[in-house]
Amino acid sequence: MQRRDFLKASAALAAAGFPASSLLAAAAAPDKLSFLGQPKAFDYAWLKGHARHLAGQPYRAPESHVPEQVKALDWEQYQAIGYRADHALWANDQLPFQVKFFHLGLYFKTPVRIHELKNGQAQQLAYDPAMFNYGKSGLHAAQMPKDLGFAGFRVNAHTDLERDITAFLGASYFRAVGVEGQYGLSARGLAIDSGMQRPEEFPVFTDFWLERPAKNAGKLVVYALLDSPSVAGAYRFEIQPSATLVMEVDVALYPRKTIERMGVAPLTSMFQYAENDRRPKASNDWRPEIHDSDGLAMQRGNGEWIWRPLTNPEQVRFNAYQDESPRGFGLLQRDRNFDHYQDDGVFYDRRPSLWVEPKSGWGKGSVQLVEIPTVDETFDNIVAFWNPADKPQAGQEYLFGYRLHWGSKMPSTPPLAQVVATRTGLGGVVGHNRTYYSWRFAVDFAGANLAQLGKEAKVQAVISASRGKVEITSARPLDAIHGYRAMFDIKPTDDSVAPIDLRLYLAAADGRPLSETWLYQWTPPAAAQRVF
Repeated sequence: MQRRDFLKASAALAAAGFPASSLLAAAAAPDKLSFLGQPKAFDYAWLKGHARHLAGQPYRAPESHVPEQVKALDWEQYQAIGYRADHALWANDQLPFQVKFFHLGLYFKTPVRIHELKNGQAQQLAYDPAMFNYGKSGLHAAQMPKDLGFAGFRVNAHTDLERDITAFLGASYFRAVGVEGQYGLSARGLAIDSGMQRPEEFPVFTDFWLERPAKNAGKLVVYALLDSPSVAGAYRFEIQPSATLVMEVDVALYPRKTIERMGVAPLTSMFQYAENDRRPKASNDWRPEIHDSDGLAMQRGNGEWIWRPLTNPEQVRFNAYQDESPRGFGLLQRDRNFDHYQDDGVFYDRRPSLWVEPKSGWGKGSVQLVEIPTVDETFDNIVAFWNPADKPQAGQEYLFGYRLHWGSKMPSTPPLAQVVATRTGLGGVVGHNRTYYSWRFAVDFAGANLAQLGKEAKVQAVISASRGKVEITSARPLDAIHGYRAMFDIKPTDDSVAPIDLRLYLAAADGRPLSETWLYQWTPPAAAQRVF
């Protein structure tokens, strides 16, 4: 499967509210879930040892024996398959969590093995057609092989057995929700060679172990085995639902070979257009903005906060932001004003942000951002991850621990004012004839102590550009947001269409920073297209 298949499936399932709608099931007489084989001792140490052993063997792609009628399911048919709620794992045990399973089909044609872990003993769950209501899918339970297997799983908290808190489905993709209950961007177990001039490698979670929770547990523990031609890995997820859902993630990776670009804690999202990057992408759509995330936020190891608005470029765009032991990074949906989206079907204003918080120092490396052109909202075209400076080598062990925070409220926010909007358009002075081409940027800052600044306060916009001429700069109060608006034009000084890197922050008269740092990458049009 290619990147577009994975990411289009991921985005489409989120947009359609897939887990919450189609997998709610009609009732059936409850049958006890069945298991395969005998229980076996299991813990995370064993899983890491198994992953290390696996990495020492030649890679073997997962086998799939999915019937042709299952492979041929289209979107509507796959949506018609429901899971019977009374067949959920732990449905009758009065536990704080229940687990339901995804059927194979559509983009998901390789079975994953799912085990229940109880008292240190693990046993594989058996697929049974009686778990599913096939509805108008065209499939019939009697035609399904008894060993078909599952595509993935989703989790419900006992407080709401209809809406998911998290789901694992497809390759190493998973997603979760905060109190808003709205799916959006995804995370992955690992990214390999993302954004390079060759096909990306998609590691796959081949096995999951679901630890039976205690009756008063506030967390669910899930283990996973990852495998790919380049690496094998062991994962432990500790999932705690709350207003902002938190996942504690521990990872042990064992490369089979040198990995050119390994993405740790990768995040995948969608950005089609917004006020900063609109024309001509929005010319045929009635909605003002379409995106799951509007920016990449970073807290560098030295404490500096960075905000990088996302774009939908004409060509694949790759950026690496060097750092040492970052304090965190994430793809955020800062704009939560419904009026800015006007979408009452998929509610982009409710999409969760996702913040990665390393639990220990990750050393030298870079936060890397890949932006891929897209023409519609069903294609997740944004990827962000941590890339270690030293390329992982075969035979070595690499350990990473981090927390994932899903929701509208992040655990860390800039202590200074933050960017709340970025707008762009043709430069120049209104009422004056333009004699050359330039591009205008208007960046709004709010929060921290900006609202308390007196009218006599001297605030300056500190701006730099990698190329071109910066002109018509200003920084003035913006009462509507109790903050400030910084404005400037960038004038290309050559015919190059290479990207221009821009940097901006607000500062007091004495040079003291008043805001986080805004970064942007603008690509000037070809000389013949610089109409003014």
